[in-house]
Amino acid sequence: HLMIKGRPCKCIEVSTSKTGKHGHAKAHIVAIDIFTGKKMEDLCPTSHNLDVPFVKKTEYQLLTADADTGEVSLLQENGDTKDDLNLPTVVKIGEPTEEDKKVTEEMLKALDDGKDVTVIVQAACGEEKIIGTKITDPK
Repeated sequence: HLMIKGRPCKCIEVSTSKTGKHGHAKAHIVAIDIFTGKKMEDLCPTSHNLDVPFVKKTEYQLLTADADTGEVSLLQENGDTKDDLNLPTVVKIGEPTEEDKKVTEEMLKALDDGKDVTVIVQAACGEEKIIGTKITDPK
């Protein structure tokens, strides 16, 4: 993971060019924004440092999900509820990705079927997003 233009991204490709007349080899980095799924590119001298986001994944039990408002209620380990997240299809910028739609569909269907749903929340740079689900039958 690395930061490109202030956004946390996952690197998918790096290529380096030879040293030019100014004596710096350049790295061409292609990465995907971990929240919006947008492709980002950056060119920077290989001698420079990059900022790296601190990416954390946490699992919570899903209590409720409202398909109309997009609001989600999650259960934290300490027994408190976490109500500040939305379904993955509710996005601030741009359009939801296919993956977002798939995860949302899985969550809602499993809840309707009365299954236990655990969601995986990825957090970085003060942003959080549900990126996956684990579905189990209630005991």
